[in-house]
Amino acid sequence: MRPERAETSATQQPAAGKPRAKAPPPAAEGGAEPSVRARAEPRARAARKAQPATAPAASVPSPDAPPVQAAPGDQPGPATADGSDGRVRAVVDAVLPVVDGGRFAVKRVAGEPVEVTGHCFTDGHDVIRAVLRWRAEAEPDSAAREIEMKPQGNDVWCASFVPPTMGRYRYTVIAWVDAFESWHHEMERRVEPEDIRIACRVGAQEIAAAAARAEGEDRQTLQDWSRRLDAGGSDGDSDATALKALALDEGLAQVVARYPDRRFAVRHPVDLPLVADRLKARFSSWYELFPRSAGKQPGVHGTFRDVEERLPAIRKMGFDVVYFPPIHPIGRIQRKGRNNALTTEPGDVGSPWAIGADEGGHKAILPELGTPEDFRRLREKAEEMGMEIAMDIAFQCAPDHPYVKEHPAWFRWRPDGTVQYAENPPKKYQDIYPFNFESDDWQGLWTELKSVLDHWIAEGVKIFRVDNPHTKAFPFWEWAIGEVQREHPEVIFLAEAFTRPKVMHRLAKVGFTQSYTYFTWRNTKQDLTDYFTELSTAPGSDYFRPNAWPNTPDILHAQLQSGEVPVFMSRLVLAATLSANYGIYGPAYEMREHLPRNPGSEEYLDSEKYQLRHWNWDDPNSLAPFIARVNRIRHANPALQDNRIRFLPIDNDQLIAWLKTSADGGNVVLTVVNLDPYNVQSGWLHLDPSTLGVEPGHAFQVHDQLSNQHFEWQGSHHFIRLDPNAVPAHVLVVRRRSRDERDFDYFM
Repeated sequence: MRPERAETSATQQPAAGKPRAKAPPPAAEGGAEPSVRARAEPRARAARKAQPATAPAASVPSPDAPPVQAAPGDQPGPATADGSDGRVRAVVDAVLPVVDGGRFAVKRVAGEPVEVTGHCFTDGHDVIRAVLRWRAEAEPDSAAREIEMKPQGNDVWCASFVPPTMGRYRYTVIAWVDAFESWHHEMERRVEPEDIRIACRVGAQEIAAAAARAEGEDRQTLQDWSRRLDAGGSDGDSDATALKALALDEGLAQVVARYPDRRFAVRHPVDLPLVADRLKARFSSWYELFPRSAGKQPGVHGTFRDVEERLPAIRKMGFDVVYFPPIHPIGRIQRKGRNNALTTEPGDVGSPWAIGADEGGHKAILPELGTPEDFRRLREKAEEMGMEIAMDIAFQCAPDHPYVKEHPAWFRWRPDGTVQYAENPPKKYQDIYPFNFESDDWQGLWTELKSVLDHWIAEGVKIFRVDNPHTKAFPFWEWAIGEVQREHPEVIFLAEAFTRPKVMHRLAKVGFTQSYTYFTWRNTKQDLTDYFTELSTAPGSDYFRPNAWPNTPDILHAQLQSGEVPVFMSRLVLAATLSANYGIYGPAYEMREHLPRNPGSEEYLDSEKYQLRHWNWDDPNSLAPFIARVNRIRHANPALQDNRIRFLPIDNDQLIAWLKTSADGGNVVLTVVNLDPYNVQSGWLHLDPSTLGVEPGHAFQVHDQLSNQHFEWQGSHHFIRLDPNAVPAHVLVVRRRSRDERDFDYFM
């Protein structure tokens, strides 16, 4: 801890500005802060303290100042371990939420409350006060706002602030021993007349000190109060009962509270960072398609104009993000053939992730797709329909990418004079050259890669799905994302990293807005329960926003390879209701594409990654109507637009149930899914109605949004039966009371 300095001085850590060099190194790691249990101020004082503490803090010696040198012959006096003023007695032991002690930012959404708790206490029985202090990162500390914190018990204090706009913010907690409140609290318990009189004279001194800090009429009011208490306390014949009542005057105590003595206040040593994103960072529905497969005839390369014709159907399904794999020129050297063949046939189009050819690189568009003007038109059409185009950013090159000749230092060269291509043994990607992030010209590499992002942002793109970010340097992402979002806080980055947990979490910490998950491989009740409990629990939930996908062009899970309708329906409901962000790769998903390239493989047969496909968008067996219904439910229920979740007991391992509640508590959604696609499953669900605010013995209604059925429930145990051949799930909106005469249109 450090004592608070004068409020006119810069007491917080300096905000990270733009680098002078092309690419600065990342900030140094900070230590994790401790967390202990704390003592709370009596709740009787909470109402009085719920007001701003406007008086500036008095200046105290800075902990950064050099120590005072003892005079010759003098012995050095006592000193605190950290060099702070020994009269500072309050402790701010922890501030939450926090990510790695403040090394990385907490993530929230602009316009929504951020609840902050502090563990604040002092020695002995004195009363303390605490304030939450917050500001925009670009603002000086003198512009920070303060909010009085309220005691929650066990020395935990709480307050909330609302970041008004997208951007970066800082917050911290300040606490101090409140001598006046300590005196006031003790006065309530005094009984003996002489004790009361002496205590009033002590209190008069505290009030006089507050009067010296006050202004205007408040100063006169406090001076008068101080004189009256001192006079009454000095008079041995004064009425002790009346004197005590005067001392405990709540209205006058409110005046004192406006002018606290913060000479010995302590400030949490870190101004913690927070990023406030736009709503789509927390709630979004993604639809992935290959533009080149949007052609009207088999074998005909699709264009942006063809995709434009598909937009109404995608919007009808309820998606708000349309994501394209890379749209850049595709390399010809070492081009892959169909089904990842090492040799190509005439007409083979290659993998769009092998970026770069004579036509250009990451800032160019594959000519077969159209022109930059065609892309702009498509983006504008999507936005008119309430959707955004998300671009794939794959920072890697085909062997004939212009970068290979123009910047050979950006690649690893082998002793035989060839460039090291990408490998993930036993897989080999001869058509892809990875960048060397240990290049001597790393700053030039960083600058150029960021310029790719800048180029597409200038073209109106605000969402990037980043391919394999875990194979690029973490410091690069921290710098690039930070620089982009300081100028364009609306930009969203989705990390496509199916890798080890700590690596995925590091990517989220360094700046990625959303992250792919292991949902594809979580199929049992226990696995789903454990995984989504983890994702919804702090500290991970403070920075890691999951985006759940039942399939991707790379992953056709064995469960989907059956092709059974109930499997595709249940996996969709799971993804769309467990996670506020989710997506599907289509049209493969709604058409129930299910054949693997080889037995035991998760690769699609005839994958669009390597060839054109032609889809029947009007297939009567398409799951598009069901998908549209699920997305309508998501948009209509705020509870499904966040990741707060509570799993419920149900006595069948093939049935999984969970409850989601909106932030204001007004919307409650209960979802139950049958994990068995072949058999009817039933069981008893335990749901204590008191947790919903339902009075004991009262009935309540649930409305199934999928089947449009209504059920009336009473008590704690409810029978569930789900037939996978009908609809393998319930998505139940809970109505806390049954309808009665008050719901009649003409009831008055």
